[in-house]
Amino acid sequence: MNDAIRFGRVGRFVGTLTHATELGIEVTDATENALTLRLPYSEKIIGNPESRVIHGGAITTLMDTACGSVVICALPEFELCPTLDLRVDYMRAAEPDEPVYAHAEVYRVTRNIIFTRCEAYQGSRSRTVANCVGTFMRIGPEATPKSYRDLITGESE
Repeated sequence: MNDAIRFGRVGRFVGTLTHATELGIEVTDATENALTLRLPYSEKIIGNPESRVIHGGAITTLMDTACGSVVICALPEFELCPTLDLRVDYMRAAEPDEPVYAHAEVYRVTRNIIFTRCEAYQGSRSRTVANCVGTFMRIGPEATPKSYRDLITGESE
């Protein structure tokens, strides 16, 4: 699978996630075992109205979405992989009026589990907002409804 196919699959997958579309999360890059998502700054994600700092829940959602989506980049066939565990460490508050990026990668794939890590940052990767590790359960392509699988892989077009 080439990077253009990965990018399309991840984009279609993220587009089916209501929370991601509500927050405006978009795919900026997808390669083998890695991807980057962008969360634009908006009024919807403000955690403190006085400081306009981004709510930690929006950052967690971005990172969970990135880790859950990056499995698409690592597997030869699309399969839904539910989150088993997600651990987030916050390094600093996300600055107002700037987008947040999440760079996720798969670092191990087993028959039953996929292991991921992710870094949320603003501007450059040296401005880390949070780090996380996530594990996802493999349920197999056959457990995903064919119509949804076809939508994500682009075979329904």
